[in-house]
Amino acid sequence: METNNRYQRGWEKLKEIDGEAGERVVESLKDIAPDFARLLIEFPFGDIYSRPVLDLKSREIATVAALTALGNAVPQLKVHIHGALNVGCSEQEVVEVIMQMAVYAGFPAALNGLFAAKEVFAERYETKV
Repeated sequence: METNNRYQRGWEKLKEIDGEAGERVVESLKDIAPDFARLLIEFPFGDIYSRPVLDLKSREIATVAALTALGNAVPQLKVHIHGALNVGCSEQEVVEVIMQMAVYAGFPAALNGLFAAKEVFAERYETKV
């Protein structure tokens, strides 16, 4: 794949999923690690998220589950909870997948994920009012 096409495809996918939140993450890296910002767009979003087999809803559910299970990626989890909601997941679906992680990652990881979801839901509700 040509690098420029990967970047453009990744940038469009990032905006589709994460909107301004994703753009802010990339922008915040430009002064310290611009190459990393480029890689963040090209590989996950240009190469992986753009693959045809899974829809974006399925990819975001998987990402929320993985970030919850990691237990040490709350900022990224919040971005991807927003992303999951942006691509059609309901709040209840997000809560259920986080609760499911208690079985595999433990209650502390699930609790942290639920608190992150609660913050995201509150942020989104505030912007709608």
